[in-house]
Amino acid sequence: MKKNLLSIAGVDPTAGAGIFLDLKVFQNLGFHGIGLVTSVTSQNTQCVKQIHCLPSEFLWSQYQTLHEDVEISGIKIGMLGCQANIQPIERILAANSGIPVVVDPVFKSSSGMWLLERKAIPEFMEKVSKYAFILTPNLEEAALILGKRVENLKQMKEAVKKIYTTYHIPCLLTGGHLKENPTDLLYNGKDFLCFKNEKVDKKVHGTGCFLSSALLCFLVKGLSIEKAAFAANQLTNKAIINASPTGHGQQVITFPLEHQS
Repeated sequence: MKKNLLSIAGVDPTAGAGIFLDLKVFQNLGFHGIGLVTSVTSQNTQCVKQIHCLPSEFLWSQYQTLHEDVEISGIKIGMLGCQANIQPIERILAANSGIPVVVDPVFKSSSGMWLLERKAIPEFMEKVSKYAFILTPNLEEAALILGKRVENLKQMKEAVKKIYTTYHIPCLLTGGHLKENPTDLLYNGKDFLCFKNEKVDKKVHGTGCFLSSALLCFLVKGLSIEKAAFAANQLTNKAIINASPTGHGQQVITFPLEHQS
């Protein structure tokens, strides 16, 4: 029987990000994907037009009903949609303490719409940091967490170290928006590990969702945080190279993808 990995995230109708993408990644890497929906969006490959956050009590009900029947081996946290969902997320994580948890702090869409209220970011970080195995922000998300710009490798090193010092969790900071070649930077509390790739001349939707979901898969397979981060980085880079258009905006990741176990 395949292990079940849980995505707690929002619905992107393009399936290029959010819970639909997470489930495809889980399946591609040999797991059965299950999901709890936090919010639904009206969006396409060009922009997000509207967000509807589901009631927090319904999110908890989804979990309770699922958990009565299904064993969970790992959890990925993505878009919450609203501050009210932080409380049931904390309850879910507390009820599953000890299994791998990857937190992708989804705060804003690439088109600029808030996906979690800015005022809720400190509470979000305080609650999830108690249970997360690793955090996977991009440059803008790290800047929102710390309240300062993160625009180059030096600032990335300062940021991941500050996040670890403040929240006591390893941080894999993704540098896909660096002016130079994209570099992901992992800080595990002791060492910095840089994962560099060549810049790909295309805009791809859902790369953060893909990376964090792949990272969870590799952690549940038993890899160390360092090896799992490297494997997720390499697979994400391959996914970006192979992405293809769906609409008139950002390209999306296509499946299946070859991978190494």
